[in-house]
Amino acid sequence: MSFTGFKIKLCSLLFICFCAGASAQKFDKAAFYQSLQASDSILINKQIALLQTSKIKEKQAYEGALLLKQAGLLSGKKNKLASFKAGKTKLENALEKDSTNTEYHFLRLLVQENAPKILGYYHNLEIDNIYICKNFKKLSPALQQVILAYSKKSNILSNLSIDSRNE
Repeated sequence: MSFTGFKIKLCSLLFICFCAGASAQKFDKAAFYQSLQASDSILINKQIALLQTSKIKEKQAYEGALLLKQAGLLSGKKNKLASFKAGKTKLENALEKDSTNTEYHFLRLLVQENAPKILGYYHNLEIDNIYICKNFKKLSPALQQVILAYSKKSNILSNLSIDSRNE
């Protein structure tokens, strides 16, 4: 192989790596929900880092939900509480700015249902459940699937309540 051929292959390889790296940096909603379901702080940290550089409008709500999830995985009460408070503030601020966003209500329901009761973050469960059920059919099919999958594990959100309120 000539030196010129080597340079062309090297440039091609670098271009492919650059493109793969750039596309890997895009926010992916499916990956976001996978990290929320997992108990993997590395996945959550990657999603938070991605969101911090993202320009999506849901950034604050998604970051809040991830920080709330992360709080349960951290060690030390001080770290847990700091992450919890930061996440709660971001999620509640997002809901305040866009109270008609059903996905934000779902994120809050998901977090509140799984947060330790001692934290006192559970007062919107029924409100969010009703809102989600009322607006379920208006959601994208992908988000509907996420909610249906979660409803199978949920004590608040059930398949019956989703189905019966949308007929």
